Parts: sequence; C-alpha cells; structure tokens
Amino acid sequence: MFSSSAFRGINLALAFLLELSALAALGYWGYCAGNSTFTSLLLGIGIPLIAAILWGLFAAPHARYPNPLLKIGVKALVFVAAFFALLDKDQTGLAILFGVLVIGNLLILRFTKPLDSIEES
Repeated sequence: MFSSSAFRGINLALAFLLELSALAALGYWGYCAGNSTFTSLLLGIGIPLIAAILWGLFAAPHARYPNPLLKIGVKALVFVAAFFALLDKDQTGLAILFGVLVIGNLLILRFTKPLDSIEES
C-alpha cells in the first residue's frame, strides 16, 4: 500500500507535528502557571522559546551542535516536559495519546531506513 519512503515521510511529518504539539503544551502550561497577565505571557512565550532554542541547537536535523547524547537528552527533556505539562493541567487523555504517539513515532523512525539510503538503493 505505502512504499517505505512514503511511510517514513509520513512519520517525519508526524514527528514535526509532535514537536510543535510539545511546544504548544509547554506554552499552555506556562501561560496557566502565571499568576498575572505579565507572568502568564512571559512563561507562555518563554518556556516554549527556550525549548525551541535547545531543540535547534542540539536536536534538530541540522543542529548547530550535533552531539548524539545531547540530541537524545533534549528530545527527552522537551517531550517529557510536555507530557507532564499536560498531566498537570488535567489533560490526562491528551497526555497519554501524546506519549504513545511520541514513543511510537520515535521507534518507527529509529527502525526505518532514512530517505537518503532508500533513494540510493
């Protein structure tokens, strides 16, 4: 039904959507954690911004500092923080769905061939 390159492409798109969802969850949590309009905006914008900067530096495909351990650490930090942010805001079902999708997506991407090696074979 799907070629392996199409399947991997779909999973890469899902990975991107999960990364954006993690930033949204962190922003939602940060906004709700503030006790004034100023702190709500500061946390709602600042926490996802810090997560995005860390992701860009260490976990993105073309990261500035491509260290495999830092990549795993930053991905784990962002995804786990988003999971617990959802749990903290009583979004248990959404947190579980998010966690299952993240784990499934990471496993599928880990055990499927990269698009470059598919095109070469």
